[in-house]
Amino acid sequence: MTNWSSRPTWERTLLLTVEQVTAGYGRLEVLHDVSLHVEEGEIVTVLGPNGTGKTTLLRMLSGALNPWSGSVSFAGSKLNKLLPERRSALGLCQLPEGRGIFQTLTVGENLNLGTVNGRGSAADRRGDLERVLAIFSELAGRLTAQAGSLSGGQQQMLALGRAVMSRPKLLMIDELSFGLAPRVVSDLFKVITELRDNGMTFLIVEQQAAALRISDRTYVMRNGRNQLDRTSADLLKSEDLVSSYLRG
Repeated sequence: MTNWSSRPTWERTLLLTVEQVTAGYGRLEVLHDVSLHVEEGEIVTVLGPNGTGKTTLLRMLSGALNPWSGSVSFAGSKLNKLLPERRSALGLCQLPEGRGIFQTLTVGENLNLGTVNGRGSAADRRGDLERVLAIFSELAGRLTAQAGSLSGGQQQMLALGRAVMSRPKLLMIDELSFGLAPRVVSDLFKVITELRDNGMTFLIVEQQAAALRISDRTYVMRNGRNQLDRTSADLLKSEDLVSSYLRG
């Protein structure tokens, strides 16, 4: 597979920094002094039960919600009040829970929507499409099919493929495993690992501890706060500890 990044792994640099962020809705404070960071070429997971603020964290990072206090930096730019489209132009991309594909458009049209930011030349975009279809071979023969006719797993492949087409510097994924069979989730995790090995960077929000097996580092959130910050390998050695934090 062709490398998606020209930067060698030993030049890894800090990409995303969240420092003591507080945020919420109306008067409801959901995130309490949350801090995390992501370096280029990493897979970082944020684990926690439902209602702990994981999706609010992604909404704040993508620009749908502004932080009340604290700071957020991405690729050298301060994000605190930057509009979502400006964040996207910087290379910050989110794959939302529920996939967010356009059901009535074809598979090919959905994939092409990933190129609307204009990142890369026409030849680059054709090459990206070839690589995406090589990775998600189930989609290659269904480019003219309506996206709504795909299975749940194929729709998640399409959503991930469309996100890859946008050439993100950081791809944030909200609950990749939602509603999918374990085998499908395992296949998608393998794809993410392959993409990471070829230069992509990921921040993955999950309830499932299985995400530990593919990630480099993990933050565990509970009640809107950071409860743990460890390497994923260390957390895998403490399954009882992890499960205690993932209970609702």
